[in-house]
Amino acid sequence: MIEALKDPAVFLPMLAVFFLLFISAFFSGSETALTAASRARIHAAERDGSKAAGIVARLLARRERLIGALLLGNNMVNICASVMMGGVMAKLFGDTGFALIMATVVMTVLILIFAEVLPKTYAITRPDQASLMVSRPVNVIVAIFAPIVFVVQVIVNWVLRRFGIDSEASPWTAADEIRGAVDLHHQEGGVAKSSRDRIIGVLELDELTIEEVMVHRKNMVMVDGSLSSEQILKEVLESGHSRLPVWKDDPDNVIGVLHAKDMLKALSKKDGDVTGLNIAKICRDAWFVPETTSVVKQLREFQQKREHFAIAVDEYGALMGVITLEDILEEIVGDIQDEYDDEFPGMERHPDGSITIAGDIPIRDLNRAMDWKLPDDEAVTIAGLVIHESQTIPEEKQTFSYYGYRFEVLERQRNQIKRLKVTKSFEPDQRSE
Repeated sequence: MIEALKDPAVFLPMLAVFFLLFISAFFSGSETALTAASRARIHAAERDGSKAAGIVARLLARRERLIGALLLGNNMVNICASVMMGGVMAKLFGDTGFALIMATVVMTVLILIFAEVLPKTYAITRPDQASLMVSRPVNVIVAIFAPIVFVVQVIVNWVLRRFGIDSEASPWTAADEIRGAVDLHHQEGGVAKSSRDRIIGVLELDELTIEEVMVHRKNMVMVDGSLSSEQILKEVLESGHSRLPVWKDDPDNVIGVLHAKDMLKALSKKDGDVTGLNIAKICRDAWFVPETTSVVKQLREFQQKREHFAIAVDEYGALMGVITLEDILEEIVGDIQDEYDDEFPGMERHPDGSITIAGDIPIRDLNRAMDWKLPDDEAVTIAGLVIHESQTIPEEKQTFSYYGYRFEVLERQRNQIKRLKVTKSFEPDQRSE
């Protein structure tokens, strides 16, 4: 056997096989490194002037062409190495079935260990550094194989389309990747819940409309402009709010917004005499906005107009609620508590992990407070979610199980659910009387 290995007809092909295995390891490691590299860190390195990072970024921008070229090169060298190993085994053991079996076994072991597992293990442990290291030769290989890869990709896309699959479409966005990464690090203990909520709040802000974050008209504090100035002052002081809509004749007829500072200035000019204070002159013009306006657009409007308060109306011009700058900021930083706010108004926690909650509490606020995952696509409030899922106005003491939570209606007033008890149960969705 040793004498046979000294034969150039055996020795040289063996050297070629090991060289091809090295090339195969390069292709395998490069594929893993480039696909596992962090696009964010590569972008940061490119911004800092790294030319290799710029090459990696361009390669990742056309990922299909990159993967196609690396797979093409890897398969070519593996096939060549296998064919040459078959020739070597034929020289050693004769042109028999045993030689073919030996060539298959030897190449499987060599390719698996040295051309697949070893280089990919190395690459996955330090993908960013490895991707920068192989960027230049891979860029040349991709350019050389580009025509062949293009033809292959056309064929692949044609076959996928026959099965109704769009290879160009991707349901994931950059925001989804960030959201998933932040949530994962939170579960691993690397990101605090408050930090996670703020980051995700920013990402989700563009998906919200005023309707989802405003104070609904049912919970608004308003002032009747026909009251005496003494009564209005008393209501302003008791409200705890700095800005209050003022209506006349009908609550839908908002004639202006009363700012507490403006009222104090007017009182100061009259030496504190509230008698005969003209509230209509003190009021500022009301700013009406459609309830379907996006939260991001409304935030920009607040910044441009230097306003903090707007009144939301529906398509018919009916009063629906108020939106403030604070309401929008709370979607990012969480509840901003002041001396007039309860810690979480309308919610009471119980030792068994359940909660008693007012029906008009927004689902988003509940999810943030309890770290729950109740859906808020079809309903804004927790009562709205129960009504939407049950397709009925529930009676008191009715219970429902949806999305792994148990809802019990504790109090109903007319057609409105006032209070519920919510428990995390993981029961199957059901309705019980």
